[in-house]
Amino acid sequence: MPQKLTEKAILLCNKGAKPSQLKVTSQDFCMAEGKLIATEEDKQAETNIPNFGACTVTRSKCSPSVVKWDKTTEKDEINGCKILTENSTCQCSIGGKISVQDKGHQELHEAEWVCKLNSV
Repeated sequence: MPQKLTEKAILLCNKGAKPSQLKVTSQDFCMAEGKLIATEEDKQAETNIPNFGACTVTRSKCSPSVVKWDKTTEKDEINGCKILTENSTCQCSIGGKISVQDKGHQELHEAEWVCKLNSV
């Protein structure tokens, strides 16, 4: 079973010059090792996915233009959003393919994931 991603996951674009660290903004209550778990909504350029340095397609800053994450969880969701896994990828509309280099945590079992609902 593929491991889920956290906000410390390292992403690569096959058209970019350097890796990028994922930032989770889609939710703020489900964590692993004290790090937020990523969902399919974490796809905004610079907000969730910082640039990958120079782009070999545009010959300028490699700022991702993501439409949709693929290979997310089939059943598990947070707030109705599928969870990203170490197998997740997304196509950049400019031409690159973004994949996961590091999931951002150690090997964890489902019981080690913690979700806390904010109390009002």
